[in-house]
Formats: sequence, C-alpha cells, structure tokens
Amino acid sequence: MTEKADLPSISDLPDSAWDKLSKKNIYFGHQSVGNNIVDGISSVVASSDSIKLNIKNINEISTYDVPVFAHSEIGENGDTNSKFKDFSKIFHEGPGDKADLAFLKLCYWDIRRKTDVVEVFNNYQKTIEDLKEQYPDTVFIHVTVPLMSHSDSFISKVKRMIKPDNSDLDNIKRNELNDMLKEKYSGNEPVFDVARIEATLPNGKLATFSHDGKKYYYLPDEYTNDGGHLNDHGRKHVAEQLLISLARFADGDYK
Repeated sequence: MTEKADLPSISDLPDSAWDKLSKKNIYFGHQSVGNNIVDGISSVVASSDSIKLNIKNINEISTYDVPVFAHSEIGENGDTNSKFKDFSKIFHEGPGDKADLAFLKLCYWDIRRKTDVVEVFNNYQKTIEDLKEQYPDTVFIHVTVPLMSHSDSFISKVKRMIKPDNSDLDNIKRNELNDMLKEKYSGNEPVFDVARIEATLPNGKLATFSHDGKKYYYLPDEYTNDGGHLNDHGRKHVAEQLLISLARFADGDYK
C-alpha cells in the first residue's frame, strides 16, 4: 500500500487560534530554505483575512516588546556547529526571555553522506537543552532537516545498479538524523517535520525511494526548481503547514 499523509489546511483552525498566535514573540534561525519558507509565510499571511503576523528580519527590530515573527540567517552552510552557536548568540542578544516560541532549521547541505549525524544530534541537543535551562518559559520547536530531490530517470536507475547514488546517500543521512530527532522529541515536545511535509505530494502520497530494503523520504520535483530550494508551490505548501503547527504549539498542542 502506498503511504499517504493527511495534512491539515489553514481553514481547519478557528480565527481564535490565529489571533492567539499573532500575540506571540517568535524567533526562527535559518539559511536559504528558511528564507524560502519565510517568503511563503509572507505570501500566505498577505492573502489571509485571519492570519496576522508581524514578520521582521532581526536587523529591522529595535525591541521585542511588540509581538513579532523575527527571523535571521544563522551560521554557515556545511558547518552545523556555527549554526548552533549563532542561534544561541542571537537568541541571547535579541528575543531572549521575551520569546514565546523559538526554533532553528538546518539546511540540506549541512547533512551529507559523510556527516556524523550522531555527533550533530548530540550537539543540537546540548544547544537546545542549555537554552531551555536558561529560558524555561520559551517553547523550543524541533525541526527536521529538509531534503533534496531524487532522480527516477532510466540512466539514474541503471547507475544505481552499479553503485548507490550519492544524492540518495545524502538523503539517507538526512532521514537518519530526522528519525533521531523525532524519536527523541515527538509526543513530548513540539516537532515540525519539514522533511515529511516536503515529501508529501499534492495528492497526499509520500515521495520515497528504497535502499537496502528501507524507504526514505525525498523532495519531489513539484516543489523545487533546482533540487533543493523551494519553488513557489513548495514555499506555500511548507509555509501553510508551519503556520498551522505554530498555532497549535502556541496553544500547547504538541501531537
């Protein structure tokens, strides 16, 4: 049986949920795919009568006394520790104890076939646990790593018979790290599974490939023009689900 995902829609949430979210201070640390998502959020908010968010880059903010969806780029792609350190530094210097919700997102380029995902996960846990101890009133959201595309062309299939495709091996590592994160936090703390959402096709089916008898998610062509970044369709798709998740997390619903 083909696995399918039943994703909620913006209209599933009442206006009261969006009103509550609009009163929250939020900080999001990211890189380029994060910019794609923020652009998608801006588009969704602009076309909605119910969702009101004050979306600002941290460079545009002088105070966090007014509710804001603050965001910024953090660290350098390929260097996960630089992102963890930068997220903490910006959080301390900016939203700090005024933040209601906060989260960081790694990039697909941070996690590749030679990455020690156990080490990355341990460093991520330490970063978040330290922040949780210092800011007990902030809800820290855990976000999975986004994916890259997978070629189903005849030539690609033939090549895979000879040796594994490097892009597949990269996606396998991303899936492995994502599984660690979900196993640790799902059900107890808020998790936004951007990878699974990216893998969810418009018809609800999940884009997966198999390797050594196991299935892994990948980013379908419907949502990207370059194999990694999100196109307009992908931005809206992920942004809507993030907004829905944020509204639920703001209400203490972590399921």
